Amino acid sequence: MTMSELRTKDEHTEAIRRDRRVAVVVNTRSRRGRRHYFEVIDHIHNLGFEPLVELSVYNPKRLRDLLDTALATNPDLLIVGGGDGTLSSAVRHVAHRDVALGVLPLGTTNNFARSLGLPLDLAGAIGVFLTGKVADIDLGMADDRPFANLASFGVSVEVAHKVKPWLKRIVGRPAYPMTALTILPGHRPFRAYITVEGQRHELLTHQLNIANGRFHGGWQVARDISIDNGMLVAYQLGSGKKLRLLGETLIRATTGRWRSMAGGPFVVGREMLLETDPPMAADVDGEVRLRTPIRLRVVPNGVRVMVPAAFEDR
Repeated sequence: MTMSELRTKDEHTEAIRRDRRVAVVVNTRSRRGRRHYFEVIDHIHNLGFEPLVELSVYNPKRLRDLLDTALATNPDLLIVGGGDGTLSSAVRHVAHRDVALGVLPLGTTNNFARSLGLPLDLAGAIGVFLTGKVADIDLGMADDRPFANLASFGVSVEVAHKVKPWLKRIVGRPAYPMTALTILPGHRPFRAYITVEGQRHELLTHQLNIANGRFHGGWQVARDISIDNGMLVAYQLGSGKKLRLLGETLIRATTGRWRSMAGGPFVVGREMLLETDPPMAADVDGEVRLRTPIRLRVVPNGVRVMVPAAFEDR
């Protein structure tokens, strides 16, 4: 289906409120998914929705198949509960389709939900399905791989491999900077080269992010970054100076804030070519499958989502 064949967003919103054709998929391996699965289902039913299908995902390898099963029921709204990795898979399934994604924030950092301005409590997030609206947001592309929120390079890739599930369950978001503190002493900086509109930018850093959304690690990166402005933003955390980054990471682990971002956002653009020395693995919304060089771009209004009525839909 082409974008011209989609219903208008107002028509889509009205169909969800009137017909309430929803399908539900919850990752019960996520931090909160297993504990809250039946609570989620009860909340959805209490709002008057009778889901076409209700699916729990315990084996992550079955997630894609179960998303396909849910979409085969032809819902107007696909409700998906889980962390950012689960929701990134859902985004890839609904991109460019006449179905909206309903987000249940059941992960540790919930970057995607935060970028949409969604309540992080279950009752509030579920209430949006009845009182909110359909919006279309940007879809990021890393080579030919869609992503919702973030492609990252450097320390965070090692952190993603080494952060302990039990630590995430106990402390939540601070588990990531706490794990980073154990990795940074032996981590070497790398050079990154970002080409945007013919201009080549170079920096030395331990960590580079290229973001579609506004949040990283559950904390806001910058107020002027948006998931719906048609732009990607590349920025470094800290600098090539290890002691400075260690200090900033310690501050973040204890307060949830960065004292500085080495000058703030590095560069913005609709399309970027990223090269690194040495070549590096990329963490794309929690999955490490690509390596530099990588071409990243944004597809404006590539995904339909259910958001609060106050969300600024551009």
